[in-house]
Amino acid sequence: MTFELLFGIGLIAIGAFSSGSFSIPFGKTRNWAWENYWLIYSLFAYVIVPLVACYVFCPGFMNVLSGVPAQTLGWIFLLGIIYGICNLTFGLSLRYLGLSLGFSLSLGLMMILGTIIPPAIDGRLNILLQQSGGTMLIAGLLIAAVGIALSGYAGYRKDKGAGPEANPELNFGKGLVLVFFVGITGASQALGIEQGTGISSALVASGIDPLFQTLPVFFVLFGGSFLATAIWCLFLSKKNNNLKVFVKTKDIAVSSNYLYCGLAGFLWFVNFIFYGMGKSRMGEFSFTAWGILMSLTIVFATLWGLYRGEWKATDTKTKAWMYAGLVVLVAASFIIGMSGGE
Repeated sequence: MTFELLFGIGLIAIGAFSSGSFSIPFGKTRNWAWENYWLIYSLFAYVIVPLVACYVFCPGFMNVLSGVPAQTLGWIFLLGIIYGICNLTFGLSLRYLGLSLGFSLSLGLMMILGTIIPPAIDGRLNILLQQSGGTMLIAGLLIAAVGIALSGYAGYRKDKGAGPEANPELNFGKGLVLVFFVGITGASQALGIEQGTGISSALVASGIDPLFQTLPVFFVLFGGSFLATAIWCLFLSKKNNNLKVFVKTKDIAVSSNYLYCGLAGFLWFVNFIFYGMGKSRMGEFSFTAWGILMSLTIVFATLWGLYRGEWKATDTKTKAWMYAGLVVLVAASFIIGMSGGE
């Protein structure tokens, strides 16, 4: 394993910690429904923080984007809309499955599909499969499927054995359906990033540091995500008569809710700053970076779930299944990530 690959993995690990931690501030919001705090979080995660990051790290990025064909920008924006729908569903899956299990299953499927679909379209997967790394990639994907099954079984046991103190919103059946939808549509995020390769190359040619070449691609991609999110959250807010809480609540200063949602959005996008930096060090088959990001995000999200007591009431055997699934997923994801270096 080369130093460049190790350096890339380290950068991605920092991003994964941020990603696995982003939902923690939501627990501090008060008197806001899901659609309220998810909208404000999305405003920061999809628009404000990416825009600031682009201006700080990629000065002149708008000039580069103005020279990109409209069809390319439109395609990335459309994939962003699909991912926005995915992320809305992901938020619901966390409600029904809890933090640790929701992350494990959703990101496990996103890891598999997001790793193989983009390179299958642009031809790099076929090239890798003709090399020794191709065998490693297939093995990693198969092992990841086993890890997802183990995590799913642990979640089933946890949900089935929950006592009267369990979160009343937990529902494994509903959560599992949502997870499959998230896994399928979530691949649009990885595809959108890979479709922006030409933009990244143009940015580097303009003098932008290669470490930050992906940031403007994220800005276009997540612009579409915010559009989908805003439409749905505003619809729910109006339907549930929650629009007024954006301005005023009974018991607290509404500014604190904005602060916590803004922090969640910041944590979520910092993930992509470091992911883009790490991906730039992964070489020709940089799409394998996706598996590393997903695996480590699962690890950190599960640790947060344990810290918050989501598995406290479960028996030892159920926890053993959960740990087994986690270990298998991590091992599989690193195999996938390192396959590109073979």
